[in-house]
Formats: sequence, structure tokens, C-alpha cells
Amino acid sequence: MTEQPRKLSSADRRRMRSAARFYIVQALFQMEASDSGLDDVLDEFETYRLGAEIDGVEYAEADKNHFRDIMTAAVDRQAAIDQLTHRALVARWPIDRIDPTIRAVFRAAGAEFLASDTPPKVAITEYVDVAKAFFPDGKEPKFVNGVLDHMAREAKPESFSD
Repeated sequence: MTEQPRKLSSADRRRMRSAARFYIVQALFQMEASDSGLDDVLDEFETYRLGAEIDGVEYAEADKNHFRDIMTAAVDRQAAIDQLTHRALVARWPIDRIDPTIRAVFRAAGAEFLASDTPPKVAITEYVDVAKAFFPDGKEPKFVNGVLDHMAREAKPESFSD
């Protein structure tokens, strides 16, 4: 008799989506830093990182479909996402001058704004939390929050009533 997989609770699904977002930022950063292609990075993360144990550290299980969908959208729509980001940058910095980790956060969130049904406020909160994980003591999460709010309002104005 085979064991039935347990049904995931909504809290488990939320945690797995949160983990996927963290991995998406890591994967986008890695793609840029190593000039790797999408298929190679998807394969590496899905095979060796998502939910794996590495050097005694157990990594969170992730929603693989969300990981794959948002990664693909981030790559396929990168030019549009970068334009959206550029318009949201108050100081009008060129996107290539932004820290590469923050750039990965903007691209991941932008892909989620443009290619998913995730409510923008949820995506903003999630990606600000990702920024906090990478920059726990810095001002970067506040910067990320402000830029993502501008991006979301442009990408999905119908989601904001104010």
C-alpha cells in the first residue's frame, strides 16, 4: 500500500510561495552574475536547491510551479520590467547602477505584477521581506518598498483604490 501525499494547508502553500520568491531572487542574481541561461538555472535550482539539504542546512521547500512561472516571466519580460522599474526610480538612476540583488528583487516582483494574479500588495510585502533577508540592517528594504509600490500602481492600477 502506497502512502498518500498529505494535502497542503493554505499556510503551507503560502510558505512555499514565499520560499519560491526568495529562490527566484537568488536565481536571477545568479543568472546575471554568471551569465547563465534560464534553462540551466531552472535545472540547477529545481534539482539541487529547492528544499535540499546543503552542508547540513535544510532549505525550505518551494512552490516549483511558481518558481518556474515567475522565473520564465522575468526573463521573457525583462525589457518591459526594467522600463517599469526605471519609471519608478525617483532619482532616475539607470537600472544597471542598482545593486544586483535589488535589481533581481525588482525583476522578480515586476514579473509577478505583470504575469500572475498575485495581488500587488501581497507581492510587495513578500519582496520587501526578501530584501530584508538580504539587507537586514540597511535602508534597502524601504527603498525596495517605495519602488515596488510605484511599479505595482503602474502595472495594476485597478488594484489600488486611493
